[in-house]
Amino acid sequence: MVDVTSRQSVTPEAQPIKRGHAFALPNLLTYGRCVAVPLLAACLFWADILAGGIWLRWVALGIYIAAAITDFFDGYLARAWEQQSAIGRMLDPIADKLLVSTSLLMMASDGTIRGWSLWAGLVILCREILVSGLREFLAEVRVSVPVTRLAKWKTAAQLVAVGVLLAGPAGDLVLPGITLAGIVLLWIAAILTLYTGWDYFRAGAHHLIDE
Repeated sequence: MVDVTSRQSVTPEAQPIKRGHAFALPNLLTYGRCVAVPLLAACLFWADILAGGIWLRWVALGIYIAAAITDFFDGYLARAWEQQSAIGRMLDPIADKLLVSTSLLMMASDGTIRGWSLWAGLVILCREILVSGLREFLAEVRVSVPVTRLAKWKTAAQLVAVGVLLAGPAGDLVLPGITLAGIVLLWIAAILTLYTGWDYFRAGAHHLIDE
């Protein structure tokens, strides 16, 4: 469960953040993940709208995997090399949400995600927007909302589900059922997303009411 600390407690959000290091390697990896978002969208657009060929799904998957790998290494290196920075802390979650959201929207457009499965994608998108808004408000009143272990599993489930769905039709030609497996994983991610979103909202609700 989420543990929202009091305003007086010292939290990671309240501690001083090192400035600078804008071009340190961890931040460069985060920038690369941001750049990967339009490249991935372009591949899916080219494959579907411009009929560029199903091979572009593999290119999109490759870009996505590379971006997901940087998601691990930018945080790890920033901590190991003590190169945390304000810009890195700001951009890291934004890059993650852009990567997942853009992928879901593009796959909804090309029909990889359709019918009832659109609700799973909608749950993920709405939760990320609502929790981001809640975090921003609570940060202003100096209340910390730590990331729980379950929330980390939620993020992992989202990344895996989106990756499998990106292979989608191309993967089905190699191993039938890839798209179906991705849809199942998407629903699992959506359920975890809904639960963790409610967990965060319930933990921070009394601060909203107090205000």
